[in-house]
Amino acid sequence: MNKTIITVVGHDTVGIIAKVCTYLADNNINILDISQTILQGYFNMMMITDMTQSVKPFGEISDELSELGKSIGVIIKCQREEIFNSMHRI
Repeated sequence: MNKTIITVVGHDTVGIIAKVCTYLADNNINILDISQTILQGYFNMMMITDMTQSVKPFGEISDELSELGKSIGVIIKCQREEIFNSMHRI
């Protein structure tokens, strides 16, 4: 399995989840787990996804998600699971 951690942060607006999930579905990226909350008008979402079926390489997906984030007014970060785990290990 090719797990990736995707985070989305920014001011809450209509359609953030829909646009991110549509992009993922269009690129055959499966959402394994998702957590989303809104704190005082700020949207926060974390997803664990499986990119095994995606035909695009990780770097291209990461760049396109970043551009999607800019277009909808949020910051989208994409990290490989092993990098994410290494960064958060104490």
